[in-house]
Amino acid sequence: MISHPNCKINLGLRIIRKRPDGYHDLSSIFIPVPLCDELEIEHSQQFEFSQGGIPIDCPLDDNICVNAYRLLATDFPAVGAVRMHLEKRIPFGAGLGGGSSDAAFVLRMLNDMFSLGLNSLQLRQYAVRLGADCAFFIDNQPALATGIGDILTPLGSNPLKGFQLVLAKPDEGVSTREAYGGLIIDPAAATSTPLPQLIQAPVADWRGTVVNDFERTVFPLHPAISQLKDECYRQGALFAAMSGSGATVFGLFAPDATPALPHTIFQGQL
Repeated sequence: MISHPNCKINLGLRIIRKRPDGYHDLSSIFIPVPLCDELEIEHSQQFEFSQGGIPIDCPLDDNICVNAYRLLATDFPAVGAVRMHLEKRIPFGAGLGGGSSDAAFVLRMLNDMFSLGLNSLQLRQYAVRLGADCAFFIDNQPALATGIGDILTPLGSNPLKGFQLVLAKPDEGVSTREAYGGLIIDPAAATSTPLPQLIQAPVADWRGTVVNDFERTVFPLHPAISQLKDECYRQGALFAAMSGSGATVFGLFAPDATPALPHTIFQGQL
């Protein structure tokens, strides 16, 4: 069985508060993007995991796909041995949720392969144990994410439909620890206009209102990311922002635009 775990972008990202458990409550809109890894799982005599494509600085035994397999295999004796291969095409440390997507697709595929009968809600409950945004990739539809990113409210339609989307990522990455390390929470975030309401305005009016709070932390440390955002606007983007905690920048352009951004990793209409 072969699947193609896709990435996502964050349309707006407000950090609301730090919780007693050390996590942060947030508000963001998650949009799926068809930049994909390739994941193959087949029945085997013993468990095996291999990975190709973009190298990941992580021991194979600690890969989130392996953790997803173990999670279900622990609870369901019906989950037998498999051979799993991940061909990595989504950059990591990019703010695109590629690892979370891989893990969620493992859960979905094992559920089908071994007829576990888990519904969407049950799969999301397993997914959030692997990562806060893993649950999004179970249903994989545009959604408002709140809580730690695990409370998902479907939007019903894709607010970026018809626009040309460009993703660009410099060679450097941004660790989650680095992004959160210098974060200053804006008290106004808790009472700001909800994102679903803000995006009702024309896309060209989102600049300055649909914001990513991590840009204040990350841009001074990584000027190349800030420069990519500026380049989006220089080339005519209607809106541009960093995704997640970085390092990817996305630009929204008119369908007939011809942007040529450096470090482009995806370009196409949604």
